[in-house]
Amino acid sequence: MVHVLIIEDDPGIRTALTRALQARGHAVDSAPDGLGGLQSLLTQEPEAVILDLGLPDVSGERLLGMIRAASAVPVIVATARDDEDLIVKLLDAGADDYVVKPYDPAQLEARVRAVLRRAGGPEDEQRSVAVTVGGLTVDPARRTAEIDGRPLDLTRLEFDVLAYLAQNPGRVVSRKELLREVWQRTDSARTVDVHLSWLRRKLGDDPESPRFLHVHRGVGIMLEDARAGSA
Repeated sequence: MVHVLIIEDDPGIRTALTRALQARGHAVDSAPDGLGGLQSLLTQEPEAVILDLGLPDVSGERLLGMIRAASAVPVIVATARDDEDLIVKLLDAGADDYVVKPYDPAQLEARVRAVLRRAGGPEDEQRSVAVTVGGLTVDPARRTAEIDGRPLDLTRLEFDVLAYLAQNPGRVVSRKELLREVWQRTDSARTVDVHLSWLRRKLGDDPESPRFLHVHRGVGIMLEDARAGSA
């Protein structure tokens, strides 16, 4: 059972989604506006949030920022706009996934399970061990990363991408594999490119002569510390 908070102003969608998730055994709270949803988030402490963008009192994009300032809870954005630029912007702002309306409740439930798998639980963290690739250290249990002892400030998805690459050092990983293993989806390769671009910037990599992220055109990307000479 998962405790889900739905923030959706359309009563028909809100009721139908609540019933569908409850029928699948989940606990559901809901709110018809952004500020009510934020209050429920703080008091009910859900495990996942489904956030509509078109809210009557505050934009979904702004509310996403407010949620991220208060909690690391996984957020799935529901939008009627199949606009990849907007979707990339929302993912960069802290959304964990998105669905485009109209969507099937079963598909949404699968997305909820996927973001919770990515977030991981205490047992997953206990099994995780720190990985060192040259001067880079990634600790999945603590969700921290350092370069030459200097901590990196990464978003949730940036860390997840880096952690997956660190678990596969010296191996070229395709965008399709990153989408499948990190996002648990198979579409929108541009999303991967955007996050790799942000990650490269935070790693301090020069695209022309990278230290860590090495692109193999038409194949994928490999994590290796060029200064160390080997992964």
